[in-house]
Amino acid sequence: MPDSLPPDTGLYNLIAGPEGAIGIQLVGRIDHRVAARLLKRLLADITSRDPRQVTFDLNRVTYFDDFGVLVLSELRDRLDADQVPFRIVQPPPKVAEILAMTHFDQPERCAALVPKGSGNLVLRLGDAALKIADNLRFLVSFLGSVALCSIQVVLHPRKLRLGDTIVLMQKTGVDAIPIVGMISFLLGLIMAFVSSLQLEQFGASVYVARLVALAMVSELGPIMTAIIVAGRSGSAFAAEIGTMKISEEVDALFTMGFSPTLFLVIPRMVAAMLVVPLLTLFSDFFAIMGGMVISVAMLDLTVSTYVDQTIKALSLFEFFWGLAKSVVFAALIAWIGCLRGFEVRGGSAEVGNAATSAVVSGIFLIILFDSIFAVIRSYW
Repeated sequence: MPDSLPPDTGLYNLIAGPEGAIGIQLVGRIDHRVAARLLKRLLADITSRDPRQVTFDLNRVTYFDDFGVLVLSELRDRLDADQVPFRIVQPPPKVAEILAMTHFDQPERCAALVPKGSGNLVLRLGDAALKIADNLRFLVSFLGSVALCSIQVVLHPRKLRLGDTIVLMQKTGVDAIPIVGMISFLLGLIMAFVSSLQLEQFGASVYVARLVALAMVSELGPIMTAIIVAGRSGSAFAAEIGTMKISEEVDALFTMGFSPTLFLVIPRMVAAMLVVPLLTLFSDFFAIMGGMVISVAMLDLTVSTYVDQTIKALSLFEFFWGLAKSVVFAALIAWIGCLRGFEVRGGSAEVGNAATSAVVSGIFLIILFDSIFAVIRSYW
């Protein structure tokens, strides 16, 4: 050992026992300064004796940290590979606490991360295919669970957690009004400005009002509102449920006899499906106001003319078509957000990944289903 280290740092006594058993008594400090050298010496001594059982006595350890845990974990893995029993006796309270905190008695949780090898193409394709199949299985299972719980709520409305639903409606809807209004107002303003540059050449500036109204109510209003909600609430749903998953609160709900889907997912889906159509109405209104600002300020249209053209352009079909799409988008956002939350495995980093995946997947589903709606409408 280096001279700068205390004399009782990283020492051990090796005691031979009957029938090939050996005992190792660790002494003094086991920390980052001695872990590598101590592990190398212990492995050499243990390997040279070919033991039938190894017992570690920690009674004389004066300091112990995560590097000490790493030393014991590496020794246990090596002995397990040789099918040699491994046992720890007399750990001081502090040492026992550190071993418990690092889940030393659960090797699958305490094991060090092993870097993934490149492998060959067939193995990687097979591994990817198995992961995709497992994800699809979980997706179908989750979809079925949501469908069954939705039927339960329809047949027995009292099963819906009304208090949580109202709180979620506020977070998803009321709190999103400022950002939805601002973005929609600017979007309507930009649409009116760009379209006026073209229509003004043909003396058709009056049709700017119709263009803004139709585009927003039928297409852009539901889409933009849904994208904003996916970024705000879809990610929040994934993060909330993901945090509950890694803290084992979801498992606790299941143990107590509650359905996690009915308890966590259904209130979020109901809240989103109720407030997103209302947010879409706000989005349409603010976008039309943005178009009005450009029309009145730059195109010399009067407010009454703009409003009259807007009313003539819209019909009940366009109005309800946009609302129907917003309801579907809301269900998709809540569903994919909760799904990503339930898929979380591991630590806090996975919660961030789940939130990101919820936003990306939500936007993809919004665009995909909007395309489906466009095809349905074209063949209506």
